[in-house]
Amino acid sequence: MKSIIYYISICCLILFFFSCAKTNSENRDNLVFRYNENAAVNSLDPAFAKIRPSIWVCNQLYNGLVQLDDSLNIQPDIAKAWTISPDGKTYTFTLRNDVYFHKNILFGIDSTRTVKASDFEYSLNRLRDENVAAPGGWILQNVDDFKAVNDSVLEIKLTKTFPAFLGLLTMEYASVVPHEAFDKKDYDFRANPIGTGPFQFKIWEENVKLVLRKNPLYFEKDEKGIQLPYMEAVAITFLPDKQSGFLQFVQGKLDFVSGLDPSYKDEILTPKGELQPKYSDDVKMITGPYLNTEYMGFRLDGADKAVKDKRIRQALNYGFNRSKMILFLRNCMGTPATSGMIPNGLGGFGAKGYDYNIKKARELVTEYKTQTGDSSPKIQMSTSASYLDIAEYLQREWQKIGLTVEIDVNPPSTLTQSISTGKVSFFKASWIADYPDAENYLSLFYSKNFSPGGPNYTHFKNEKFDRLYEAAFLETDDKKRHALYKEMDALMIEEAPVVPLFYDKASRFTHKNISGLGINPLNLLVLKRVKKS
Repeated sequence: MKSIIYYISICCLILFFFSCAKTNSENRDNLVFRYNENAAVNSLDPAFAKIRPSIWVCNQLYNGLVQLDDSLNIQPDIAKAWTISPDGKTYTFTLRNDVYFHKNILFGIDSTRTVKASDFEYSLNRLRDENVAAPGGWILQNVDDFKAVNDSVLEIKLTKTFPAFLGLLTMEYASVVPHEAFDKKDYDFRANPIGTGPFQFKIWEENVKLVLRKNPLYFEKDEKGIQLPYMEAVAITFLPDKQSGFLQFVQGKLDFVSGLDPSYKDEILTPKGELQPKYSDDVKMITGPYLNTEYMGFRLDGADKAVKDKRIRQALNYGFNRSKMILFLRNCMGTPATSGMIPNGLGGFGAKGYDYNIKKARELVTEYKTQTGDSSPKIQMSTSASYLDIAEYLQREWQKIGLTVEIDVNPPSTLTQSISTGKVSFFKASWIADYPDAENYLSLFYSKNFSPGGPNYTHFKNEKFDRLYEAAFLETDDKKRHALYKEMDALMIEEAPVVPLFYDKASRFTHKNISGLGINPLNLLVLKRVKKS
């Protein structure tokens, strides 16, 4: 009898400890946000945060003077207030006094220090330092000088009025970093970052895993006065295959999947862009406008005679059904680009673009053939494998208007290089806004921005466009500046150096136990308000 009681007691104890261990494990799991990156993080230094994977991580590690909310309104960050001089050239920022760098041995054992205006002066100087060679230095191209007036006031002077300047300062490039990390010889800041953000660095095994932990000194609080962030950690894996990452999400091993990939878009979405019924009970879909315009571009000073003719460029614009393309190839995840290059959500949107008009397209092609004697023009379209389905759809549609378009598939890096150096005449491209101002998109057509030194890959040149572009820099009235943007977009549409395809949508998929994960038109990942039940 005693032995039976003994064994029962042992079993009860084992069950008790197993239950406690399981509960503790589940509780810990509810405090860790997990996602996968199919591309590598190149650096954890914000001055080098050029690609999206690095930008997403740096957004958790750092703060700047100002930040964006999900509606792209500029909000205070480390700067609690600012003023702009009447001529629009001098910005004066007043800093908070309760922002601390992440604890690090560089400040002393288990120590830190507050952020001062001189730290921003140092950080901005890093962007200008030719020895650092930071890709983010371009955000200061219109800056004349900056200085710390005292510990809590920073002054920035521009060479000319640039209304989009505050938007530039929301980018990760403008984050504050401590000089101590660069004063110490052989300190590897790229892989051992020190910021001020809601999460701090813990572990990084490149292309394997990256772990961030909650910053216990973070200065931001929610509406109820509770300190952010809510989560204890962020864990990132690096499976290169997007479908494998999606399967991990379905199995509950990841909390979040961003975007649609052809490998799984039909698995999770219906043709109308709704969740498939088998996922509707467990998965939440978050969508919103994304400041990304997908387009085809023409190299106007290239070797291809046909694409130099405006009639052919306009015919290609008229000659396919954008709505049909979005429905069948994008599961309705996008908006037909019938309003030029500027996407909805930015001032200047709304110029009249090209609707589907096969009759008009055929007339333009016939006129071109008759007047030039080129009875069978052939155009080569360069694209990458991920957009092959769209390229083949366009090829079939353009054949109906009398044009032969051949498809040339390139690796993404090769295509990017070929576009920049003018080795392709007709190419698939996209433009994702770096900051929330339509000047972002119009800079693609300013003649002084010719590639490879600038983003004008089409080598479009128009004197009236250039005058309007330069006038917009001097206009501090938003309404008047947006009117100039719209006029520029309309002029560009008429000349047709590009074929706008669609304005993208950002899409995110989470499990229903995740809350507080918003979405914004720049597709920034903000995790400080995320909760996991």
